[in-house]
Amino acid sequence: MRAIVVDRWMDPSELVVREVPEPLVTPGGVLIEVRAAGCNFFDTLIVQGRYQVKPRFPFIPGAEIAGVVRAVGLDVSGIAVGDRVLAAGSTGAFAERAVADASVVHVLPDSMSFEAGAALPVIYPTSYAGLVYRGDLRAGETLLVHAAAGGVGVAAVQIGRAIGARVIATAGGREKCEIALREGADAAIDYRSEDFVERVLELTSGRGADVIYDSVGGDITDQSLKCIAWNGRLVIIGFAGGTIPAIQANRILLKNIAVTGLHWGAHLEKDPSRVADCFRALFQLHARGQIAPVIYRRYKLDEVPIALAALANRETHGKLIIEP
Repeated sequence: MRAIVVDRWMDPSELVVREVPEPLVTPGGVLIEVRAAGCNFFDTLIVQGRYQVKPRFPFIPGAEIAGVVRAVGLDVSGIAVGDRVLAAGSTGAFAERAVADASVVHVLPDSMSFEAGAALPVIYPTSYAGLVYRGDLRAGETLLVHAAAGGVGVAAVQIGRAIGARVIATAGGREKCEIALREGADAAIDYRSEDFVERVLELTSGRGADVIYDSVGGDITDQSLKCIAWNGRLVIIGFAGGTIPAIQANRILLKNIAVTGLHWGAHLEKDPSRVADCFRALFQLHARGQIAPVIYRRYKLDEVPIALAALANRETHGKLIIEP
């Protein structure tokens, strides 16, 4: 079969398609014919060896899969050959077929396309868990979403809107601000031309945001502490800006705020019941039309380097989909 193979740490531009043996189904595994695979910023880091998860060589990158079940392991129940499914892991998606552990495989609702299925299993659970489990976001509160036109940003805007929060978005450029507004934000701030701290305080009559969803890090985290409300919650989910910030603890004390983090990938091991609850909630939101993955562009398997470069250069919005 055809697949992208990583046999050393490399720049994503060096990735090529190779012929590799068919993957073998493990007793607890599910063999999936990949119809769509999602791209994420961390795929670039994994290929370069800069991510906290470092797979053993050789490996096939790609973490999000949607497709059709072609075989199941002897220990698998509740999943059958022919089922339409999605799966999330850390590797394996950028191929014509992939094996995923049954614990990360979920049957797709009839209403959900393969594209939507491939766009959902990383960014939407991350945003849902970050806002609901960690941020305790409630209807009527103000939510500030940074990088709101990106994958997790769009998901956070849609979920915040579904919860009943007032959503303020930040994004780089007018086009991306318009995307955030289209996806449900009540206001959008172009951080390239406006001071988002001043605008958030203006929009909230000086109170600030109750929950701030931060996937950027660096100076954005530091500035966010200047526009967070009393009893606010700063939810840190990543550092797409490339810099891990240091937070001065006196700011946490003075505004009585909580700074909390989310490592969604660890839930399968540490709190698996939350994973099942999260996907049930997301499928319900999708069925009600309250969330819908935004697809920026579709790419062929040999165009993975182009897709990852577009992500790294912040040329995109929503999700990029690979169609093997």
